[in-house]
Amino acid sequence: MNNVVTQLWPLWLAVVVFLTAGAITVVCSIRLVSLGDTLADRTGWGEAFFGAVFFGLVTSLSGIAMTAVTAAADSPQLAYSNAVGGIAVQTLAIVAADAAYRRVNLEYAAASEQNLLFGCLLIVLLSTALLGSFSPEVTVFGVHPVSPIMVALYLGGLKLIHDREGPMWTAVITRETRLDRPEEFDPFGARSSKLLAAEFAALAIVVVIGGWGVARAAESVVEVTALSEGFVGAVLMGGINALPETVTAITAVRRGALTLAVAAVIGGNSLDALNLVVGDVAFRGGSLFHGAGEDQLFLTTAALLMTAVLLGGLLLRQRLGWLRLGFDGVLLAAIYGGVVITLLY
Repeated sequence: MNNVVTQLWPLWLAVVVFLTAGAITVVCSIRLVSLGDTLADRTGWGEAFFGAVFFGLVTSLSGIAMTAVTAAADSPQLAYSNAVGGIAVQTLAIVAADAAYRRVNLEYAAASEQNLLFGCLLIVLLSTALLGSFSPEVTVFGVHPVSPIMVALYLGGLKLIHDREGPMWTAVITRETRLDRPEEFDPFGARSSKLLAAEFAALAIVVVIGGWGVARAAESVVEVTALSEGFVGAVLMGGINALPETVTAITAVRRGALTLAVAAVIGGNSLDALNLVVGDVAFRGGSLFHGAGEDQLFLTTAALLMTAVLLGGLLLRQRLGWLRLGFDGVLLAAIYGGVVITLLY
């Protein structure tokens, strides 16, 4: 049993773990949407803030586990690729949710200034990570100074978003806009909020275990195949990493919780940027930011570009747009496709 935990796995076992972890993640994520939507109403925090912070945390837990395990195993490029590559894949969850919402573009029907602010926060965090990679290679107790700066920026951003006195920008309300209002019917009316929160936390633990399994499987795939750490981390690990956000977004759209769908993706991405901090702490060979290679810096730039395109879509709010996905949905799919092709070559 100890050999299975500590040693590299054969390719067949790595594939089985990938598929099993993915299936478990899908099941847990569907349940999390129901619990999260109800808890957002009961707490009064709203879908945007609850989705970005608590949903974002839970859906990012598997990615946090993947990054920590691979960084501790002295694979900094795999850890970095998972964190930033996951952000790129997860942004596509908006496209998947948009395709599931066939009435109009999701960005047209979901209007939230909080989601815009979380998108800005994500750009700040990714830009700070890039600055860290190009800064002098200095560490304090094995951690690069940019890591605590990123944590401070995230916490400061949360405070600014949550404590703002009133919106200085408001979206135009249309007939298709779905406002974030508490539902009259509570599907968990007979259960207390504490019990719902406990189940929410239990599902989060299951997601973390799945993330550990995917990280170990990814290390084995890199060793027994000719695939690069950048490709395995960004595409394979990132794909599993993005499953919670993708399933959450699609399920939330089908429940009519449109603001929650967008918030879960953008909030999850912001927390995934902090995965780099987790990896920097876990990596004992120096700074994770300076362990990044060309593939990892390329991925970070691509994630910044995709975030900017998404923000443009949330601001412009095309009713139908290109291929019923809007210009942002089409561009996001094209950009990510180009990223995958580039990493392969």
